[in-house]
Amino acid sequence: MAIKLFAFDTPNGRKVSVALEEMALEYSVQIVDITKDQQFEPEFLAISPNNKIPAIIDSEGPEGGPVSVFESGAILIYLAEKTGQFLPKSSNQRIAVLEWLMFQMGGFGPAPGQVHHFIGLESTEDKRYGLNRFMTETRRLYKVMDQRLAKHTYFADEISIADFAILGWVWRHPRHQVDLADYPSVKRWYELMMDRAAVKRGFEVKLR
Repeated sequence: MAIKLFAFDTPNGRKVSVALEEMALEYSVQIVDITKDQQFEPEFLAISPNNKIPAIIDSEGPEGGPVSVFESGAILIYLAEKTGQFLPKSSNQRIAVLEWLMFQMGGFGPAPGQVHHFIGLESTEDKRYGLNRFMTETRRLYKVMDQRLAKHTYFADEISIADFAILGWVWRHPRHQVDLADYPSVKRWYELMMDRAAVKRGFEVKLR
């Protein structure tokens, strides 16, 4: 296998497994069990110094030798450039993909990720402020996406790595306590994406 994926069953892990399937790349998986602190093991830190999944090692890197990549957004860009897929060459189209990829990396990931954290707390008092703050922001981001998708089939003109990135997090909408019926354009897009054969395979990959 040319590519080795280090991941766990999280939104960031799933966005890369989906991309690998959509790009028809050969890969193997090494599960990094973050519930057992495997992300702190020296072997993993050597390729992902921020101790976060996912990461990849490509034995056939751009210079002909192996290369490692960490951070899911960087991985998606790397894979898109490696294959020439899902990241347009045209400047205007490319800008839209990168805008929405950064939207996910900088907002629609960190905000619902905090919802995940605060929902898991036992103390109602500890939950109250954090959930109010981050659920409000998460729903604002869903609204931004809904407005975009009301005028576009995908986040850019064509399906792209931005869609794979955002899909990984919309997949967790029940955990965000978000009803997609409140965001009909997101719901339409989500169902369209989840109906793709390669996306289905990406979510079926064993990551836990």
